[in-house]
Amino acid sequence: MNHIELTQLSHEKHKYKLVVSALALILGTKVPTTKIMCQMRKSYGIWASILSFLFWVSVSITASFYSMPNAFALEYNKEILINADFSKRDLTDSSFTKANLRYSNFSYSNLRGVSFFAANLESVNLEGADLTNATLDSARLIKANLTNAVLEGAFAANAKFDGAIIDGADFTDMLLRRDEQNKLCKIAKGTNPTTGRNTRDTLFCS
Repeated sequence: MNHIELTQLSHEKHKYKLVVSALALILGTKVPTTKIMCQMRKSYGIWASILSFLFWVSVSITASFYSMPNAFALEYNKEILINADFSKRDLTDSSFTKANLRYSNFSYSNLRGVSFFAANLESVNLEGADLTNATLDSARLIKANLTNAVLEGAFAANAKFDGAIIDGADFTDMLLRRDEQNKLCKIAKGTNPTTGRNTRDTLFCS
């Protein structure tokens, strides 16, 4: 065996030791002894393949985690968020309890289960938003734009809708005070494009 072949063999042994050491580190085990490593040398290709597989699995999981859309519940309780842009967001189960959201934009956002308890929603844009099962109790929706919004099952006792735009909004099974219901019936019109329900029908307007 000439000098070049010996050098190549030495490099292969060194690379083998690095692979085995790295594999032991990933698996949380001790680095094998020289005797065990000699027994493992014959299966070097298999161990190298396993190490490569584990590496790419780790990379794939990490990449998937960071590429996930933001769908986590957020908390903005009592915050001042005037003129904030939350449009086209998935804010499922988030909380804006007692927040000041005047002139903010929630158009076409997923607001299912969101809490707007006692929030200031004056002149807020909720066009096309999904407010299914949302909490709007004691909220001020004065001059809010609820065009084509879905409020099915929402809880809106004591909510104020003075001057709100509700064309095409769906109020199916929404808990609402009688006086507010009568007020909304005076301006209710249109059909919700998502549910296909007539706004006046969802409010039980006579």
